Amino acid sequence: MNVVELLSQLIEIESVNDPIKGIKPGIDCAKYIRDHLVSNGLPADIIESNGYYTVYGVIGKGRPIIMFMAHYDTVPVALEEWNYDPFKLTIVNEKGFGRGSADDKGNVAAILVALSKLKDKVKDFTLIYAFTGDEEVGGADGAGVLRDKLLKEGLKPDYVINGDGQGLNVVIRRRCIFRVDLRVKESKVRVKGRKIVKKFKIRTPVIETRHAAYFIPGVDTHPLLEASYYQRVNNLYVSSIRGAFIKTNVLPSWVKVEFVEEDPNGDELEVDIALTKLLESLIPIARCPIKTELFSEYGVTITPNYYLYDNGKHVLRIDIRAMTTNIKHIEDALKHVLENMELKAYLDIKGGTGYLYTPRESKLVKSALTILKELGLKPKTIELLGASDSRYFSPLGIECIDIGPIGDNIHGPNEYVELWSLHRLTEFYEKIPIALRKVH
Repeated sequence: MNVVELLSQLIEIESVNDPIKGIKPGIDCAKYIRDHLVSNGLPADIIESNGYYTVYGVIGKGRPIIMFMAHYDTVPVALEEWNYDPFKLTIVNEKGFGRGSADDKGNVAAILVALSKLKDKVKDFTLIYAFTGDEEVGGADGAGVLRDKLLKEGLKPDYVINGDGQGLNVVIRRRCIFRVDLRVKESKVRVKGRKIVKKFKIRTPVIETRHAAYFIPGVDTHPLLEASYYQRVNNLYVSSIRGAFIKTNVLPSWVKVEFVEEDPNGDELEVDIALTKLLESLIPIARCPIKTELFSEYGVTITPNYYLYDNGKHVLRIDIRAMTTNIKHIEDALKHVLENMELKAYLDIKGGTGYLYTPRESKLVKSALTILKELGLKPKTIELLGASDSRYFSPLGIECIDIGPIGDNIHGPNEYVELWSLHRLTEFYEKIPIALRKVH
């Protein structure tokens, strides 16, 4: 089975991770990957943790210890935004459309094909391979559990090649991710005024994506931030907020806000003072100065992506990306904003697992660049915007890179991969362990 056929099979196995709705990928995709490995003469087991499944195997013995890693879980889909069936690989003009085609089942397929060709070449070094099912919700039960298992068994990798990148470039930096819950108690009053209902739509003119990490302030337009600015400029109350809210790290495609403009001659209307103050605070929250530890080309990104009303409370979930693992840096900065905005809110912050940071002069980076050039490509080292499971290994001093095929619309509608790049990626995975064995 070639890499495109394998990708087609993987996409047809729905493995959506949607914590808001309590949906986990299940075991079906993990079983398929395990069975494929075993049928090709490769050992494979399934590790379970809190209802998430990781497929794991080891071949060879000795050093260096090299690990391939990729994830098979995907983000949810908004069906009305797709031109194709997201759970069937649709090929148009040599592009493969489907949820997970670029993120990240294309990598899973490429690694599986490469492993079937590598199995007889791994003799005097160790090759670990793992396919996780919880990267889209943080990776603690996949990569986190796997890391602890490897350390306990004396199998700390020397090199990690994480199949979760893009553009056939060598990813050497990724920021740390934090998820913030902001809760305020409703406070309804009645005022005289007139109702204004306005819909705000996302605009991403350079890269068509819904991935929160790819939001670039000054380039892209976030519907909640646009609504906040509109409210501030016009000094409006807020009655309600609705929108295409999917997940903390997925940008909403639209938001509809019911405003009230105060008018002594208008109707008596109900507004929510707490919700008004919450929306008003989004502009200073999004510009919050957060202290960082290392350089990032993209600085700090703060996006409010999920709103819900929960039992008398307004809940706003915020995605933050920064080169720091220190939750206190995040907490101090946000509290300073809330105090100055006079917004009484409960703050809950999770994250801080780690970031990817590997020097350009490392053996892994140099070897990866050399192989890609041999394959007729013009690779470069880049910083990628989203987080990845490399953050569980990079802080241990392990040389890590991320890599992936050429594609677009990651986390968004009509996600696709350029099929020729999958073939190059498969060749890369075949060559990189042999190259590392020589330079280690």
